[in-house]
Amino acid sequence: MKKLAILMSVAASPAFAASGPFFSLFNTNFVVLIAFLLFVGVLLYVKVPAILTKMLDARAEAIQNELDEAKALREEAQTILASYERKQQEVQEQASRIVEHAKMEAAEAAEKAKDDLKKSIARRIAAAEDQLKSAETAAVKEVRDRAVQVAIAAAGEVIASQMSASKGNALINDSLHTIKDKLH
Repeated sequence: MKKLAILMSVAASPAFAASGPFFSLFNTNFVVLIAFLLFVGVLLYVKVPAILTKMLDARAEAIQNELDEAKALREEAQTILASYERKQQEVQEQASRIVEHAKMEAAEAAEKAKDDLKKSIARRIAAAEDQLKSAETAAVKEVRDRAVQVAIAAAGEVIASQMSASKGNALINDSLHTIKDKLH
């Protein structure tokens, strides 16, 4: 009721400035005041303030729910971000381990290649030494064969120069008798 009295005094204050009786149906200010009071009364009767309050409360609750949902989404996003950061860190560490492993394997492969190269060089040197020995042996044999041929040729010439026909026939006969004795 206090609200209505305050409202009426505020609404009626411009009406006191008008001339003539205020409480008359011919006074437009009075008619407007009555219409306004009736309008406010109808609004109160229909409980419009309560409906507006419910609507505002519903809107406030919807906003609060949206804020809570946004907060939950933010927390979820932060959790996902932290998870992805951990995964990125794990992937970075794994990549570092892979690089280190690759470097280690490359060093081992280089060391193995060096060893293989040393072994290959040693085999080639041994093969070359064998070829040299074989060539040396072949050369020595060839020199001996040639020396034998030269000696035989020289001996043949010496024998031919010292041999006469009768000595040759006698050697042939001795050879034939030796063969005959050995065959029987």
